Amino acid sequence: MSYPAFSENPNVLAVAILEMCRLKRGHPFYPEEVVRWIYPESWRYFVEEVLEEMMKLYRLGKIEVTQNQIPVPFIGIPRGEVSITFEF
Repeated sequence: MSYPAFSENPNVLAVAILEMCRLKRGHPFYPEEVVRWIYPESWRYFVEEVLEEMMKLYRLGKIEVTQNQIPVPFIGIPRGEVSITFEF
């Protein structure tokens, strides 16, 4: 599976989000799962950053971000439990 090119260089969290999308094969997952996967000992320090990268990818149309199965607004960072999906 190849993803469309970014207009700018992605950081490690953006790459990790897209890789987890590939691994989950269309099944939703939480942003915290991404940072727990790549930073198992210190994942809490990266939650805010993964949310920021998640929203960048969402605004670019690379992923879907939902809260209670409803797409979140493009503005700001959502609070509460959100899910990420990528439809193949």
